[in-house]
Amino acid sequence: MPRSSNDKQPRDYVVDGAWPNAALAPDAPVSAYYGQSLSRNLARAMSSTGHTLRSLAVATGLTHSTISRVLNGRVMPDSGTLARLEASFGFQIWPGPAALPPAPPES
Repeated sequence: MPRSSNDKQPRDYVVDGAWPNAALAPDAPVSAYYGQSLSRNLARAMSSTGHTLRSLAVATGLTHSTISRVLNGRVMPDSGTLARLEASFGFQIWPGPAALPPAPPES
């Protein structure tokens, strides 16, 4: 579902490769880069803590389908969802400015 900014789902900007390690379109908005980094961070957090979709759903009170949609770049989570995920892990998964795309070279 598009957000109020009319950005598409993060994975809709993939031009080459598989989500979340794919190349994004040159015109992809910053939200797509954040969504991609968040998906990678969430997958790493789940792997390092041994969580499955269902066990993380139980731990956070979120649905497993919500977690799956974040992992698969189908949605950008709201702050409440992000807070529940981070509280469950005990560490930050939001990528912050590190997710920003590289600046285009100056001509």
